[in-house]
Amino acid sequence: MLFALTLPWLSFILRGKIISGIFCLILQCTLIGWLPAALWAINSRSNAKTDKKLKEMEKRIIKQ
Repeated sequence: MLFALTLPWLSFILRGKIISGIFCLILQCTLIGWLPAALWAINSRSNAKTDKKLKEMEKRIIKQ
């Protein structure tokens, strides 16, 4: 989470979202845009974790 806060663009790129990472880098280059970029990266990372947990739960339900 700290990584997404300090380098939001790199957080996107490491998760395979290249276009979002480039857009986030452009947004982060402005001082005003850094805060929205950081919040966007944190929110996106949180949503990705939630999606991963939901998929695991679906697999468990299907196996039963």
